[in-house]
Amino acid sequence: MNRTTVALLAALEAVIVAAIGIGIALVPLTILWAAQYQLGADWLVVWRSAADIWLVGHGANLTVTLDAQTVATLGLPGAAKPFQVTIALLGFAVLTAGLGARTGARAAETTFRLTGALSAIAAFAAVAVIVTLTAGSALVVPSLWQGIVLPPFVYALGIAAGFGFAASRTSRAERAAGAADGPEPALNSVVIALRERLGGVPEVVRMGAAAAMRAGSAATAAVIGVAALILALLIFGNYGTIITMYEQLQAGALGGIALTLGQLAFLPNVVIWLASWLVGPGFAIGTGSSVSPLGTELGPLPGLPLFGVIPSGGYSFGLVGVVVPLLAGFLAAVLLRSRPWVRLPGGALPLFLTALGIGIVAGIELGLLAWWSSGALGPGRLHDVGPNPWLVGGIAAAEVAVAAVIGLMAGGRARR
Repeated sequence: MNRTTVALLAALEAVIVAAIGIGIALVPLTILWAAQYQLGADWLVVWRSAADIWLVGHGANLTVTLDAQTVATLGLPGAAKPFQVTIALLGFAVLTAGLGARTGARAAETTFRLTGALSAIAAFAAVAVIVTLTAGSALVVPSLWQGIVLPPFVYALGIAAGFGFAASRTSRAERAAGAADGPEPALNSVVIALRERLGGVPEVVRMGAAAAMRAGSAATAAVIGVAALILALLIFGNYGTIITMYEQLQAGALGGIALTLGQLAFLPNVVIWLASWLVGPGFAIGTGSSVSPLGTELGPLPGLPLFGVIPSGGYSFGLVGVVVPLLAGFLAAVLLRSRPWVRLPGGALPLFLTALGIGIVAGIELGLLAWWSSGALGPGRLHDVGPNPWLVGGIAAAEVAVAAVIGLMAGGRARR
């Protein structure tokens, strides 16, 4: 394919990715609109609502101003004044980033990978501009600059991840070819470019940084994976409570479907909250509340059925959950040391510094995830929802680093 074809195909794929995300919010709302208003009301209200949901799903803040009748109906303290919704429905961001990784992997297979990536990001940014400019109403106003910048940024992160996956696959294939044909496999262009740029960095630093990135990211993925498994078990175990909360809302069939889709978009947030619980600091659902291994203090909860997985007395497994990040750091270090193609710096001090780097990487990643999953969910006490990113990042870094030191040293003794 020539450069123009690659650019056009990448731009088309970006538009389709954006349309999928918007459609997930738009289709259920359109069905509700058609069923309740018999196609008589203004459909632009539905579009603006879907656009607002899509934007907040990528991190854009919403400023909400409720009328007096709505405030009286809801009975929420502080709802009479304009308030912000800053918590992201990360399901939309995960979808965009995941499809962006697919776009990046496709572009990496062509000769004009940079052209494809830039074309896709530009097309996605154009869609984000259109959505942002047509979103909002007298009641809900999205942040203009965040709506224009954040969705393309999330998509660009996905494309970068796709490039990384493609380079990793190529490196594995070259290692296999090198094992068959000789000790020095050919390097792909991405690896060559990186080595040229890092040529002035001492080799021991390059090896330690690469090992820290690899094992730290693996530890983060392990903690998030265990948190996702725990959430699945909690949903299954509290199924009756969740159904009861659905019945109390009396949303009807179509309303229940829309509510379920909204909660599916919120699932990644809850997974990260449970990961923060495993790390130790836990999370809050409202100012003054706390859900952590040391104890649970809850006030009135929003009427989301998904919050039925949070028991008022806390989780019975208590401090046992803190073992998860320790095991994640230990196993990531041991597995890293056991891989024959991974080059680690020699000596006790470089290995110790590499283990510290593993902890720092895991702490930064988990802290960023905690930051992205938290924010304001409503007025009053709902201004503070989610984990404290500084506590999560700091404690996770310490836990994973200590376990990684043991793992690297144990791996070294086993190999000797």
